[in-house]
Amino acid sequence: MKKILVTGADGFIGSHLTEELVKQGYSVKAFVYYNSFNSWGWIDTFPKELKDKIEIFAGDIRDPNGVREAMKGCDIVFHLAALIGIPFSYHSPDSYIDTNIKGALNILQATRLLKTERVLVTSTSEVYGTAQYVPIDEKHPYQGQSPYSATKIGADRLAESFYRSFELPVTIVRPFNTYGPRQSARAVIPTIIIQLLKGYKEIKLGDLLPTRDLVFVKDVVNGFIEIAKSDKTVGEEINIATQSEISIGDLARKLIKMINPEAKIKQDKNRIRPEKSEVYRLFGSNKKLIKLTNWKQKYSLDEGLLKTIEWFKKPDNLKGYKPEIYNV
Repeated sequence: MKKILVTGADGFIGSHLTEELVKQGYSVKAFVYYNSFNSWGWIDTFPKELKDKIEIFAGDIRDPNGVREAMKGCDIVFHLAALIGIPFSYHSPDSYIDTNIKGALNILQATRLLKTERVLVTSTSEVYGTAQYVPIDEKHPYQGQSPYSATKIGADRLAESFYRSFELPVTIVRPFNTYGPRQSARAVIPTIIIQLLKGYKEIKLGDLLPTRDLVFVKDVVNGFIEIAKSDKTVGEEINIATQSEISIGDLARKLIKMINPEAKIKQDKNRIRPEKSEVYRLFGSNKKLIKLTNWKQKYSLDEGLLKTIEWFKKPDNLKGYKPEIYNV
């Protein structure tokens, strides 16, 4: 059985991926962000019997030596560690370059040195910018509409260059808008849900017109694992998408109907991105993923939203969120 390293294992998608890999019997090392509180992020919430099966490595993805140490003895690396908040990237772009570009470079350099069997670098649908055609396939042009997306474009192209220059066994995995339990309030679905569950009558949101291709986190995790299992995916960049779209306004109305039909939407100008930075349409193609792997979408939007709401309804989960604060 393969030894697997997951960077960003303490975060939203990373914790779900770590959990599923352990359940499938893999030997997993979780790279978590070092801090003096000994916090392992979402891994801290795992049952003891699951947590005891995970090897924890606390480090910083920006540190090349720590990355090399973490990767020693690992056959496959899922690289998910990144800074992802778009509004935060407007005023702290240096942090995004250091984490997203330098972090990816550290992974790629260590892969080359250690001759790691496979490395999957996590991208984002934000690299495409507003759709120039739909569904967005992997040949769609890139457009850096925020410092965040620009750094992810840079990391992707670095990964491609290492594949072409050094024949590194790299795959670029590009999830569209992932949602589900444990997601931070900087994302739109938790933002809506926590305001509704806290009894707010007016739900504060930004622009209601943009559309998103929403993928439940368990489908995204399954996509990562199926991509890693396939030899056909080396050297490729692959979307994980549902090949459908919904506007933020329609999504909000759907969640309001599911939780509190009396609530109203209130547009908050502080949550609106600069016009040229807003990505107005994301609607991804999953044809390549289906062609090269055994992946199948298992969760419809309604099923995924119900599971997400159920998780947030638990008092121990909800208490960690602050709906009164706009989380960038």
